[in-house]
Amino acid sequence: MAVIKKVDFLTSAVKPKDYPPPTKPEVAVVGRSNVGKSSLINSIFKRSIAKVSSTPGKTRLVNFFSLNDKIYFVDLPGYGYAAVSKKEREKWKDMIEQYFYNRPNLKLVLFLVDSRYKPTNLDILMKEWLESLEIPYAIVATKVDKLNQSEKARLKKMIRDTLDLPDNIPIFLTSAKEGTGIKELVSYIFSALEGKDSRKSYT
Repeated sequence: MAVIKKVDFLTSAVKPKDYPPPTKPEVAVVGRSNVGKSSLINSIFKRSIAKVSSTPGKTRLVNFFSLNDKIYFVDLPGYGYAAVSKKEREKWKDMIEQYFYNRPNLKLVLFLVDSRYKPTNLDILMKEWLESLEIPYAIVATKVDKLNQSEKARLKKMIRDTLDLPDNIPIFLTSAKEGTGIKELVSYIFSALEGKDSRKSYT
């Protein structure tokens, strides 16, 4: 079973020259600025290491962490936050773009969507971007703690239909608050990095 025993914060970067050397397999987390990235990351790590804020858009750098001294885990700036300047939004977009184009060790993107809302046009563009770059990804719906089983089933169908997801792309339903789906997500991450195709188990 996948167990995260050790987590270290490595660095915050703006430019590729500041990234750690691409010597280890890497997982990145991307999503809208209010989707709950930091809370999910802390749930995966089982410790409060990513900064959680009530103000969206706080992640303004590319933040690198090390897991078990074997994996890099990356928190990317959130996108789509309207309450900052257009210049600032463009800066975040450029950071994400430079990251995608300069990490040959990137093995998986956890693409977060908020379970309380229908995926936006920006989410659809992100999905299409990942596919055009041939970057493996999984959908992680956050904040599902108030949903019953039938609502969860409808949510999965809505996300799959709205994003027009290929059948082999998994959707994880998670709650950082209650720990829902975190264990399954961690197992999937480790399986994906080890080259095991366990995606169909989670669709």
